[in-house]
Amino acid sequence: MDKLRIFIAEDHETVREGLRLIINSQTDMEVCGEAGDGQTAVKFAQALQPDVVLMDVTMPLMNGLKATKKLKQLCPHLKILTLTRHTDDGYLQELLRAGAGGYVLKQSASTELLRAIRAVASGGNYLDPAIAGRLMGGYAKRAANETIKGTTLSDREQEVLRQIALGYSNKEIAARFQISVKTVEAHKANAMRKLNIGSRIDIVRYAILQGWMEDN
Repeated sequence: MDKLRIFIAEDHETVREGLRLIINSQTDMEVCGEAGDGQTAVKFAQALQPDVVLMDVTMPLMNGLKATKKLKQLCPHLKILTLTRHTDDGYLQELLRAGAGGYVLKQSASTELLRAIRAVASGGNYLDPAIAGRLMGGYAKRAANETIKGTTLSDREQEVLRQIALGYSNKEIAARFQISVKTVEAHKANAMRKLNIGSRIDIVRYAILQGWMEDN
């Protein structure tokens, strides 16, 4: 079986070396290229077409957020896993909007990094447990403190929300369920209205609470 090809974008050489050792120690993956700044990362990743780009957030010339946006514009199919020390919701929300498929903390164990790489490579999303737990707790607290009417979602509304949380586009969801993009958008809007949520990060929070991310 072919190995997963991983591209590392990280400005600290010692961190890159550590990541390279961890990844190359696995039987199912290998490092295919590296970059120390965002501009070089975009150029090399576009040329190498790796299975997963491991993207640091803080880099010179072009930060990880801008590099992620640029890469997704140039190569929409590329899967990007964010590696960062930041735990703020703002970073997470911006990177999800940019098209990142996962978010793993540098301070987490190497097993989390490897699990995240495999999840993103297979087409799923991955949130570091430290972040997922906090998001789930915040959403659960909000839900407990609010009276939300009409929160019974239809099966199709649940299916659409789950696919959105896992990172699929409206077009991809429409093809999967053999419905129109407008129908997908309608299901999404109805579900968000019923749940009183207004952003993708809220959908991810709800998906975590429902256990959908773990089931993927």
